[in-house]
Amino acid sequence: MSPFERPIVMLDFETTGLSPAMGDRITEVAALRIVGGQVTERYVSLVNCGARIPGFITQLTGITQEMVDSAPSVRKVVPELLDFIGSDTLSAHNASFDEKFLAAESERLGRACGHVGLVCSLKLSRRMFPGMPSYKLGTLSRQLGIAFRSAAHRAEADAEVAAEVLIHIGRHIGASYGLQLVGPELLVSINKLAAAKVPTWLGKYASEKNAALSP
Repeated sequence: MSPFERPIVMLDFETTGLSPAMGDRITEVAALRIVGGQVTERYVSLVNCGARIPGFITQLTGITQEMVDSAPSVRKVVPELLDFIGSDTLSAHNASFDEKFLAAESERLGRACGHVGLVCSLKLSRRMFPGMPSYKLGTLSRQLGIAFRSAAHRAEADAEVAAEVLIHIGRHIGASYGLQLVGPELLVSINKLAAAKVPTWLGKYASEKNAALSP
């Protein structure tokens, strides 16, 4: 089953730290467009922001100072990234983290983000699969039987696994509630609900949706 009604772009940044407000910058980006139930396009690049790469970041990600110094400039990468995302719905695992870096880097260049809606696959996982020991991407993906194809803590590898998690959630919602397609706006709405309210809310939504489609 192809779960999604419209495209969703899964985003992942590697960064020099946790907060753009504290001067942290992006070092690598991966954006994967999900159409239906598969990734159809991707934008992946290291990024030169003129920033110093802390040693612990190199240990975690494998991204070195030399790698970013020879990478494309942020002035090239961010506009290309924004053009790639366009007006599609944006998603990320712990989405507020990636969105704040996207907004900060865009603002530096005088560009506006054009995405419509933000879906957090971490929040969705908490609501659709309650009781798991952890919702960190690595642990969650193992629980769902989704494997990393390459090293974790690199943007493309993390985005690929997060995309598979999101597709898994979309199929789970469709199968559990009898929905042929899941719209991005439905995922945004689920994100905003308390976990305990999700089953009842989704049951009512699916009943109304399917009744509207009945001849």
